[in-house]
Amino acid sequence: MIGWLRGRLAAKTPPSLVVDVNGVGYECEAPMSTFYVLPDTGAEITLRTHLVVREDAHILYAFATDDERRLFRNLLKVSGVGPKIALGILSGMSVADFGRCIEAEDAALLVRIPGVGRKTAERVLIDMRDRVKELIADTATLPATRSSRAGAAQQEAFSALVALGYRPAEIARLLKSVGEDVTSTEDLIRRALQAAAS
Repeated sequence: MIGWLRGRLAAKTPPSLVVDVNGVGYECEAPMSTFYVLPDTGAEITLRTHLVVREDAHILYAFATDDERRLFRNLLKVSGVGPKIALGILSGMSVADFGRCIEAEDAALLVRIPGVGRKTAERVLIDMRDRVKELIADTATLPATRSSRAGAAQQEAFSALVALGYRPAEIARLLKSVGEDVTSTEDLIRRALQAAAS
């Protein structure tokens, strides 16, 4: 199992990125929550990873934090949830938001994520109910910093744009064009929609 990668960020095109580790390019798939905090191409990065082995492919998934990887791995244990849906959930909400969603038994919030149907959402709520407390224990006690608030706004804007029918790659481009100085969800959505219309 490959636990992490440390190297140079060679390319990033959601949902894929490439990390150059001593001349070897590791292609990974990552949730949007990780893409939001990636540095510019060429910078040094360290990412947590999870390797999924299938008959036709070995796929490496990359995460910015241990909490994201832990949630991803727990989601894979839910019947009917594969890596694609798990990435979609992580792209649509933060680990802390996911914990609040499970505690509130808010199936409607999960159903808004592409690929998550009503039955899958209900299975996630049931299967994750007991596990979610340990998953969010660390993140719930962290103080809200400017960057975490900005990240939460980005994730909320991302979810809203998905609900409006935009594709993840297009949303990433639109949100990047808005700039990092915008920290409110409403302003992010407004400016992203203006960028889409221009």
